[in-house]
Amino acid sequence: MELVDSSFAFLAGYLLNLKSNFLNLSINKMKCKEKSCNKAVSEAALRRFPFYHHFLKQLEDEGVQEISSAQIAKCLGFNTIQVRKDIEVTDIKGTPKRGYNLKSLILHIEKILGFYIKNEAVLVGAGHLGYALLGYQGFKEYGLDIIAAFDDNSDKVNTVMHDRKVFPIEELKDFVKKNRIKIGILTVPAEAAQSLTDRMVASGIKAIWNFAPTKINVPEDVIVQHENLASSLAVLSQKLRRDN
Repeated sequence: MELVDSSFAFLAGYLLNLKSNFLNLSINKMKCKEKSCNKAVSEAALRRFPFYHHFLKQLEDEGVQEISSAQIAKCLGFNTIQVRKDIEVTDIKGTPKRGYNLKSLILHIEKILGFYIKNEAVLVGAGHLGYALLGYQGFKEYGLDIIAAFDDNSDKVNTVMHDRKVFPIEELKDFVKKNRIKIGILTVPAEAAQSLTDRMVASGIKAIWNFAPTKINVPEDVIVQHENLASSLAVLSQKLRRDN
């Protein structure tokens, strides 16, 4: 069953944070930060940069030309010193009492985030969540392109979801090797997660974005980014009860 539009609306806010997690996964996998930048970027900073970028792009659309780290901090609710140190990592030069040229700051942040490095990925598990992720265009802004999906359900195999073909899981290894894919996204039930993880690793996947509601075990040379929608919902519910 295909997801209705309301499902995409529900996921939209969460996906902004997922883009941040993908960046952390991708950059760790490629180990490119120390090579492409004079200063190392902390994991915490990497998780903040997507929010800076999203905010600055909104300002650009409004015609804003300059902004200071203090203004960014105030609008996003971050610590001013923290924001200033994050921006220093980009090596951009600001102007005293004026701040930074907005367009230039956006470009510097995009360089840090690796916008110009394309990461192709495959998705294993073409269920509701997999379908939603395949349809989310925001990942392309951050260099992620999910080029195919895989499933063992005969009703889904050889169908097309958001212009991506769903292949039988038996073809995963050949596809990954032929296309030199290093990133895999796992969206399957808990009971199937480990066996499919083993299959992904055997295929040559070196970084797994795990949406299965369970921990998966991988070799030391494989990176895993875990996502737990249930725990995120629990945190959201707790905050809602506290505020009310």
